[in-house]
Amino acid sequence: MSEQSFTTTVSVDQTPKEAFDAINNVRGWWSEEIDGDTDKLGDQFTYRYEDVHHCKIRVTEVVPDQKVSWLVVENYFDFTEDKTEWVGTTITFDVSETDGQTEIRFTHLGLVTEYECFDVCSTSWGFYINGSLRNLIATGEGQPNGRGRPRVPAEELAN
Repeated sequence: MSEQSFTTTVSVDQTPKEAFDAINNVRGWWSEEIDGDTDKLGDQFTYRYEDVHHCKIRVTEVVPDQKVSWLVVENYFDFTEDKTEWVGTTITFDVSETDGQTEIRFTHLGLVTEYECFDVCSTSWGFYINGSLRNLIATGEGQPNGRGRPRVPAEELAN
């Protein structure tokens, strides 16, 4: 694959610990329908939104207040030819202090422009990281998918 993986960076006034804790509160910024633990090395959790998308993710790296990495071990999209596009990709959150702020660098390593889901997935990640996660860190209130309703409907993004 020749294209770079999707990445975005967010800066907040809160501490690296506050950012790290919010990242690990996946139900608080991505989806209330996360099943399983999300904050310790080796934890596995599942994300599901109706029959549109579901995946199983394993926590593969945890460096307190600095880094979290996840490996996508199973994935299903109902809107792509290759239903398993995310399998084997890695999602990382690098947390650092820069100029008196905390910076979170989100990278979905392997989510590249060649993927059929790239536009929908990168737009969705942009919302969840730059909006929902940032708000969870800054105010204590994220905008995760609620039970049975997405914040960023895949079918709207695909049109």
